[in-house]
Parts: sequence; C-alpha cells; structure tokens
Amino acid sequence: MAKTNAPPMRWVKSSYSTQNGGACVEWAPEHAPTTGVVPVRDSKRPTGPVLMLSGDAFAGLVALARSAEL
Repeated sequence: MAKTNAPPMRWVKSSYSTQNGGACVEWAPEHAPTTGVVPVRDSKRPTGPVLMLSGDAFAGLVALARSAEL
C-alpha cells in the first residue's frame, strides 16, 4: 500500500458509547464528505482494524443503534 501525505483522521466518540469504557465506537466525520466512506473503529483499539462504511451503511448502523434497547 502506498503512503500518502493525507493528514491523520480526527476520531470522534459516538454519543452511544458509555463513559465507563463500554461499547466505545468512534468515527471520522470529516473523512466522509470527500471520500463517501465513513471510517468506524473501536476506541479501545485505536491501532486496530477500521470498518469503512458507505454513507447508507453508516446511516443503517446509526438507525440500528437508535432502535436497540441498551
């Protein structure tokens, strides 16, 4: 994979994540408008894998989180 000079992504913790370390999901909102892809990761594993979702798939994930009983 080629290296790029792109700035690092700014990660934002989801409002659905708890403050005590449970279900910590982060996303990079500034990446989506330019690429059409929404990066999502586990905040407890910042160097771990990143799930790259389309805008529609991300909207579905958010709808699922909103409808789940937590």
